[in-house]
Amino acid sequence: MTDWRIPLSDLDYGEEERAAVERVLRSKWLSMGPEVAAFESEFAETQGLRHAVAVANGTAALHLSLAVAGVGAGDEVVQPALNFVAAANMTVALGAVPVFADIVGLEEPTISAGEVARLIGPRTKAVVAMHYGGNLARVAEIRRLCDERGLVMIEDACHAVGAPARGVKAGGFGELAAFSFFSNKNLAIGEGGMVATSSDDFAKRLRLLRSHGMTSLSWDRHSGHASSYDVVAHGYNYRLDDLHAALGRAQLAKLPANNQKRRELLRAYRSGLRLSDGWLMPFADHIESSSGHLMALLAPNADARNRLAGRLREAGIQTSMHYPCIADFEAFASSRTSAIPITREFAKRAITLPMFATMAFEQVREAAEAVNAQATEL
Repeated sequence: MTDWRIPLSDLDYGEEERAAVERVLRSKWLSMGPEVAAFESEFAETQGLRHAVAVANGTAALHLSLAVAGVGAGDEVVQPALNFVAAANMTVALGAVPVFADIVGLEEPTISAGEVARLIGPRTKAVVAMHYGGNLARVAEIRRLCDERGLVMIEDACHAVGAPARGVKAGGFGELAAFSFFSNKNLAIGEGGMVATSSDDFAKRLRLLRSHGMTSLSWDRHSGHASSYDVVAHGYNYRLDDLHAALGRAQLAKLPANNQKRRELLRAYRSGLRLSDGWLMPFADHIESSSGHLMALLAPNADARNRLAGRLREAGIQTSMHYPCIADFEAFASSRTSAIPITREFAKRAITLPMFATMAFEQVREAAEAVNAQATEL
């Protein structure tokens, strides 16, 4: 079924995005240029970050974060197995080994600092703290642990753009942070990402590596600021283009209000769902510090989750599952994986319900009532 009555996600796009694209088309400069520079500056300012480096997508942001952290062949990176596969794939791409740590609990499915401490070894180079669904991991504990052990902390903030915590937004806790602007994210431009850092040295390195290690770019030469270039590092083509950056600027202006709307929708779900007998809503008591990216629900078991998904599909309500356990993918069969029983239990039982900033409260009520009805029968 493709014509969902209530889709899993939807875009808040209008005249602002149309005007942004038309502005770039009128300029006749499509690749990385002034719109990217403006997007980086505005993103850093509104998110309270020192440096923001725009890249092609969230995976590129994670790859560059790991690379500038010095991750290489034979190193280990402790990270959650409850995540999209990008961070683990990029660890392997650098010749390193992902070491999967368990989550705190079913109601707090972010990486456990205690498990991280247990898994740190002589080859550990960095720790990836992923903010599941827009809810911050225990960043203070993990940062303190990394500082004590001489490790780089990388925030996987792909779900958490704009998420507040004690006056600091996601991306402001680790030495590096990766953001995604994929089409289902809170700040959505189709493809695109950002790396944040407080380090001048990391920022300089990031800017080199995203564009083949070149000392000047096409826009620099076009605008007369450079006539040639050197290549001083082995880099990648991870540039963002001005069309996507212009869309990003329009979406960034809407982000605070849209994140607030998402939090209101989460509260409406919390009020509307009648949960008992093993049904759980993770982070139900921490909505105010969330970006509200996902509306996750835990069924009592995998069978109940799968039957609920099927019945909601029949009702025209789209759902998803965030995420399968990475350690159980065939490609990661050889990774060093300790016992991660809570992660595997969560992955078996989790279902994600519709959540997007333009969602109507009536749609939340309908989705919640459908879940209540099906859960009662199950």
